[in-house]
Amino acid sequence: MTRRLLLSYLSLILLVLLALEVPFGYVYARGQLSRFSNAAQQGAAMLAEVFEEKVEDGAAADIADLARRYARRTGSRVLVTDRKGLVLTDTARATAVGTDLSARPDIAHALRHRPTSGTGRDPAVHGDAFSATVPGTSGPKVRCAVRVVSSLAALQGKIHDAWLALAGVGLGVLAAVTFIASALARWITRPVRALEHATAQLADGSLTDPPATDFGPPELRRLACAFTRTASRLQHLLRAQEAFASEASHQLKTPLTSLRLRLENFEPHLDPRVQPSLDEAVAEVERLSRMVQGLLALARLENSGTTPEAVDLDAVVADRAATWTAFAAESYVDITVTGPRLGSVLAVPGGLEQIVDNLLSNALRVSPPGTSITLARAHGPDGPELHVIDQGPGMTEAERNRAFDRFWRASDADHDGTGLGLPIVQRLTRAGGGDVTLRPAPERGLDAVIRLSPAEQSRIAPARRSRTATAPRSR
Repeated sequence: MTRRLLLSYLSLILLVLLALEVPFGYVYARGQLSRFSNAAQQGAAMLAEVFEEKVEDGAAADIADLARRYARRTGSRVLVTDRKGLVLTDTARATAVGTDLSARPDIAHALRHRPTSGTGRDPAVHGDAFSATVPGTSGPKVRCAVRVVSSLAALQGKIHDAWLALAGVGLGVLAAVTFIASALARWITRPVRALEHATAQLADGSLTDPPATDFGPPELRRLACAFTRTASRLQHLLRAQEAFASEASHQLKTPLTSLRLRLENFEPHLDPRVQPSLDEAVAEVERLSRMVQGLLALARLENSGTTPEAVDLDAVVADRAATWTAFAAESYVDITVTGPRLGSVLAVPGGLEQIVDNLLSNALRVSPPGTSITLARAHGPDGPELHVIDQGPGMTEAERNRAFDRFWRASDADHDGTGLGLPIVQRLTRAGGGDVTLRPAPERGLDAVIRLSPAEQSRIAPARRSRTATAPRSR
């Protein structure tokens, strides 16, 4: 932002300088050329009057001396012809005396009483030159023609120096404006940088260095005050929510465990006919316990600002497949791992293990005996992919669209699920920079596709092993 402000200031000043200096330089150059040409024409006209008198008095011998002295004084070339166009003198000695120049356009015009002037090249003068050809007249009669050629080198050098001076002034102004604009831009953006730093701290979970509110423009000071109040309020709410999650984790476990024990203690004293009702009550208590655990897990995920780290996907898949093989064998279901090795991916600490556990738990719950669950690794168009494919009844498109809603369960699902397993999977996957979708399996069943972000090999973290599968058994 500082560079953009500085660039805007300099662009504006540059436009102002160009709008002022370019016209001024152009007008100055035109004025200098106009004064130079007027002076040259006046000098030529004065010489023509003097030479006309000399010719009329019969003192043509003095013309050459007068022309040389004028040429030395002004640094110009003087050429004089008589009324017939014959050269009387040429200070540059480029044209011999007596040469007929009556056919030259400027001499011909002067002999017809019409003065001419203009710029161009002259063999006797280096570079550009200004020439003025005027008639020497006495009344209507032309007695001679005078051509004065003046070099424009000095004038062009003066104009060049003027442009250099303007450029120097412009650069000086730009340098001064750059210094002032840099200080002004830093003064303006300093509160913005402080807000950016504070926002980054708040995003990481704790605002330890709030932005100062005593410097910068008034608008930014008010913004810093509002941000500080908002951040303080958010931190207070986050701390309250975290405290609630922590307290609820301890306060709810004990009553639910106690309630389950009390229900189980009733079993010897109840009539056998009410045994099914007791079993249903115990099952509901267990489901409530799992639901509480799932809600607390979601709360911890939403409140945490854990940075994703590199995890070896192949090691995690092998570890979880080995762990769940024993559970699957009890239901006569096989677990197979296929596909190429994918290396390291980004995931929150312990998150990839929980993702695989939840999906395997759901797949195992719906898999009929004699089927298999496949953990298929693949290189997807957007990065590494892990497919958890079961051979169960699958889901309709409408059910797949709602599967990640909290507490949602399929209409034909049993009652031991909480509807929080897939929302936890989605939250963990997105926390690592990936995503999860549900698709129909190629033959039958459901294909849970986990898209992950690749990570550098140097950042690989060891896979976290879980002793038992404790993922919520719910879609």
